[in-house]
Amino acid sequence: MRTSGSETAGNAIFVTLVYSLAFFLFGLFGAPAFIASQTGNEEIGSLAVLYLQIVTIFSFGTVMYMALEKIIMATGHTMVTMTAQLSGALANCLLDPILIYGCFGLPAMGVAGAAAATVIGQFLSLFIAGHYYFHEIRELDHGFRCLKPRLQVLSPVYAIGIPAMVMQLLTPVMSYGMNIILGGLSVSAVTAYGIYYKLQNFVFMPAYGLNNASIPIISFNRGAGRGDRVKGTLRWALMGALAIMAAGMAVIGAGAGILVHGFGLTEESMNLTVTALHIILWGFPFAGITIILQGACQAMEEGGCSLLISFVRLILIPLPFAWLAAKESNGLFLVWLSIPGGELAAGILAIFLTVWAMKKRDIR
Repeated sequence: MRTSGSETAGNAIFVTLVYSLAFFLFGLFGAPAFIASQTGNEEIGSLAVLYLQIVTIFSFGTVMYMALEKIIMATGHTMVTMTAQLSGALANCLLDPILIYGCFGLPAMGVAGAAAATVIGQFLSLFIAGHYYFHEIRELDHGFRCLKPRLQVLSPVYAIGIPAMVMQLLTPVMSYGMNIILGGLSVSAVTAYGIYYKLQNFVFMPAYGLNNASIPIISFNRGAGRGDRVKGTLRWALMGALAIMAAGMAVIGAGAGILVHGFGLTEESMNLTVTALHIILWGFPFAGITIILQGACQAMEEGGCSLLISFVRLILIPLPFAWLAAKESNGLFLVWLSIPGGELAAGILAIFLTVWAMKKRDIR
């Protein structure tokens, strides 16, 4: 039995509501245990629990936005999702200092203010996307009947989505593992990793944008038998990603001290973070290659290859290497090196698997 786009969208919204409830319950009952597994420092632990509880209890904004974002993108209105995402990100950046330090007569909220700024930005993105979805998109039926979960609707969604879900889960798994490993060395090392992770998002997000744009183009042209266009899209996407990564390396590398200074660290933590950034940055070009080629594998219906690349990049290489390196006398340097090491290994694997997939699909 065929299913309509309205039913698919409605069922996606339904399961998103279920996920929001799960995050809400985790925030209420699971956050303290989760943080306790990563640090024994009571002061840091209490602040981390406070932040985590706020962003998970009020996670409806970001979870529902992500669902509506993909639905809106599927209807071709990508400018709306970009506007919504940028609006939320800018609101977060503007509200951070206001709520953290208490500007314009507001009380200084500290960590709670940072969490509140994040949540407000997420809900702003949701408001923009939700308004457009319910008032402007006429291609889909928004009635409650479409929310009713149906196995024949959800089965193909999960068949396609599970590999992507697993890939998304690998990133927090890596962060969790690295926090535990670095926590055994110093609190400053955990802080340095957190700052690197925030800064890298500004560079990686445009590359993922190229990934998202290239997937349908490669898929459509592969189906049409236009191997020349598939290769041309790959070539331009790779060039674009490498240019983005090179610019990111230059900006972060040259301005690491200035960028880190804005986080209000001690001199020791600031020096450690700058050193970490200068080491990890060498993995950026390989990350650019990996991000684009993972999308190419997905477009050629080789989701397993894309998942394997992510597993090598985020889990198989960096975590065991970092765990062993932490036991050495110069362990911290080697731990930082494990991250570009994972990017290098994944980049080589991605090239091999993409060439293999193109031969398998007879793309010439």
